[in-house]
Amino acid sequence: MTPTPETTAPATRRTRLTPQREAELYEAVLDLLREDGYDLLTMDAVAARCKCSKATLYRQWQGKPRLVAAAMRHGRPFSLDDVDTGSLHGDLHELARRLGEAKKDVRLIRAVAPAVPRNADLAEALRETLVQPEIDLIGTLLARAVARGEVAADAPAAAFVPHLLSGAVFARPLIEQLDADTDYLQRFLDAVVLPVLTRR
Repeated sequence: MTPTPETTAPATRRTRLTPQREAELYEAVLDLLREDGYDLLTMDAVAARCKCSKATLYRQWQGKPRLVAAAMRHGRPFSLDDVDTGSLHGDLHELARRLGEAKKDVRLIRAVAPAVPRNADLAEALRETLVQPEIDLIGTLLARAVARGEVAADAPAAAFVPHLLSGAVFARPLIEQLDADTDYLQRFLDAVVLPVLTRR
């Protein structure tokens, strides 16, 4: 069976793009993903948005899955490394503020998530750029809270904090048709997450 043109293309000589041109192309891919979702994204649409030939895209990335994965790795979200307010409450509220303001990243996850089970490269790119940084930060925040005596070292809820936050971010649009903004996420933390973490 002949592969579809959206996933594969014949191996040809690789054309070097300038870093600036590559960055522009990646940003266009991410914008199209947010607008249309992964399944509706086509190489034709990318070529039209970027004013380049489809052949150039295939020479560089061989197809849509690799192009999207590369764009996601290039477009890493804001840094979370500097969150350190001196208290668990302050740290989680600062994390909520940044998540609440990161609407473009949330839209990107929604756009790509349905296709993730079908594509290992895409799944790895999503985890590497948008999921793992948040998990790592939450682990750091909780370790500091344990060291300060705010949270018990064996607190059973600690392992579920990433799941709770992710659930809040993605459930509100489905249930209330509203974004999970900063105010909502901070209220969720105060009502649900912090009480179960600090309960003795």
